[in-house]
Amino acid sequence: MATAPSRRTLPGLGQHCPYHYYLHGKDNFQVDRDAADRVGLAMPEIRELALENRSFLRRSVRYMARRGIRQFLDIGSGLPTVGNTHEIAQEIVPDARVVYVDSDPVVLAHGRALLATDDRTTVAQADMHRPEEVLGHPETTRVIDFGAPVGVLMIAMIHFLTLEERGPVMGRLLDALAPGSHLAATHVTREGHAPEAVEQIEAVYTTTPTPIFFRNKPEIAGFFDGLHLVEPGLVTIDRWDPESDTRDRPAEDVGTWLYGAVGRKD
Repeated sequence: MATAPSRRTLPGLGQHCPYHYYLHGKDNFQVDRDAADRVGLAMPEIRELALENRSFLRRSVRYMARRGIRQFLDIGSGLPTVGNTHEIAQEIVPDARVVYVDSDPVVLAHGRALLATDDRTTVAQADMHRPEEVLGHPETTRVIDFGAPVGVLMIAMIHFLTLEERGPVMGRLLDALAPGSHLAATHVTREGHAPEAVEQIEAVYTTTPTPIFFRNKPEIAGFFDGLHLVEPGLVTIDRWDPESDTRDRPAEDVGTWLYGAVGRKD
């Protein structure tokens, strides 16, 4: 089985170091910047899309925190950066607990250093393709109480799962969650975009350990099976704003590369 995306070596459409580069962060490497620029040739709006994807994360975290979620599991988080999950959640819930999960040991080392002063926030090195590894990691079980609702974030991550993995991976993650838990996720789509641009981006990812899968809306909807979708449901992220968030209002058009939704486990 392929390993989960390396946040240090994969370009552009996940929360790894090139993503951090798009967000104007300083914690990235030349290899990240080179890979990010390759994706940018096929998708010139990639920097704006990364910012919009992060805006979706902030809106979804606020939504969950305002509905009683006090603990978050951020899978595929990359390096914690400005405006990340723990900062947003703790604006609303000061004692919110957050586990960042990533497969890259570089992220683990940097993340722990960045979060050293916050005992409610930690980093776990685990592979989302192996959900038991995520759920059973000592740092996960130290911080997360699976008997209470959890907010799970898989922002720009589920498009690294094959359709064959979709049921086992998502099913195991959701089975572990208490009623009232929420899942927020975004996924790239080919709908409405030039086939040659999609092919160029996919070609970049063929040089990495894990390919990326551009899918249509019905295929993406399957990742939310068993959940009640919060209105407006599964939409491109430029249309997801259930609370009219004045601090992170969606940008028109830029977010059409990504579908996103928040689902609740009843």
